[in-house]
Amino acid sequence: MDIQVIDKFIKNAIAEDLGDGDHTSLSTIPANAQGKAKLLIKESGIIAGVELALEIFKQVDASLTTEVFINDGAEVKYGDIALTVSGSSQSILLAERLVLNCMQRMSGIATKTNHIVKLLSGYHTKLLDTRKTTPGLRYLEKWAVRIGGGVNHRIGLYDMILIKDNHVDYAGGIANAINASNQYLKDKNKQLEIEIEVRDLLELDQVLETGNVNRIMLDNFSFDDLKEAVRRINKQYITEASGGITEENVAAYAACGVDYISMGALTHSVKSLDMSLKAF
Repeated sequence: MDIQVIDKFIKNAIAEDLGDGDHTSLSTIPANAQGKAKLLIKESGIIAGVELALEIFKQVDASLTTEVFINDGAEVKYGDIALTVSGSSQSILLAERLVLNCMQRMSGIATKTNHIVKLLSGYHTKLLDTRKTTPGLRYLEKWAVRIGGGVNHRIGLYDMILIKDNHVDYAGGIANAINASNQYLKDKNKQLEIEIEVRDLLELDQVLETGNVNRIMLDNFSFDDLKEAVRRINKQYITEASGGITEENVAAYAACGVDYISMGALTHSVKSLDMSLKAF
């Protein structure tokens, strides 16, 4: 957990929710009231966000006491209690929605990721996320992918050069884009990997002729073309399949021999895992 990123996120999220005060709690609950609450799991899946929840409780009120029964990455089922929190009733209520919003979202992502990782068992192919994340929540969503057993692709635009179709078209071709990227890295004295997306076997051949990349993304390839692409690359470069990949066909893509499969659906269209924070 990057505490600087998390600290900023929690402060912004609390400010967004709190405004000039939690007037419901302030008007109905005495300031000195003490309470307890349990985080109740209401759906089977993989839990994620426990570590984050502890930091949220801590930042909301350092005097809150927590006890964890289930850690991140564990399988959970209906009726499980992940943790308990005790202390100021007003503080628990202030933290409640932020904890649930984060944990439900993260657990949904971890559950989806873990399901697909299991579908890939028996293949050497690893599962990647993408930049198709919720603005402001990318760190949490990619964290959840790791908890679920997936692998993070680049975090943003700054930690890898990824030449996609529009870059190729704007640059005037594959060779131009690759050569310009390598020159840029040399001029700026930067050490970044270069990945390039190709749309067909013709573009792949142009990449193989040019060289000077680390990874090749094979986008929207048919199974036959994907197998042929892997054969032509012949382990010279890391391979990644993307586009149109679902849990129904992911194993078939892995069977083509690629090193990675990337799926935007891990983060952009996942169902949250149901849970609640209940007083007791």
